[in-house]
Amino acid sequence: MRVSFNVNGEDVTADNVWPGESLLYVLRERLGLPGSKNACEQGECGSCTVYFDGVTACSCMIAAGQAEGREVRTVESLAEGSGKGGDRALGTVQEAFVEAGAVQCGFCTPGLLVQTDDLLERTVGAGGQAPGDAEIREALAGNLCRCTGYEKIIDAVHLAAARRAEAAGSSS
Repeated sequence: MRVSFNVNGEDVTADNVWPGESLLYVLRERLGLPGSKNACEQGECGSCTVYFDGVTACSCMIAAGQAEGREVRTVESLAEGSGKGGDRALGTVQEAFVEAGAVQCGFCTPGLLVQTDDLLERTVGAGGQAPGDAEIREALAGNLCRCTGYEKIIDAVHLAAARRAEAAGSSS
């Protein structure tokens, strides 16, 4: 079957998609967007988290056909600037993860970045307060990491929240 949808602001079409194929597979293997990772294929680890019509979801649990006419944003959309590849800079959340040492093997990182971006959009981006540790832990509860022990991840979320709040204050 043919599936047409919007990915990171660009209309795309995937041909010869078989009925049981996941959105994750289409993103990685057919569309060349390797950011979302394939770890558990059961919606348990969060490594494949994307925005699906503005709501975070595990792309391994979405049949590719369900994406027809929908909007998908992947971790690649968090980079700043225009164009593909090398001319795009890391976004605020991505920079914070690197600076805080929250990136170890990198397998869980894409899902954590998308969930963090979503959390900060719902809190700081909505004119609210930066999230506290409990709110961060709850927001990231569906994302499993085997390397960092989570403290550096929480530090990265706090750093990104502070930078987003600062940027929001300077643009007002």
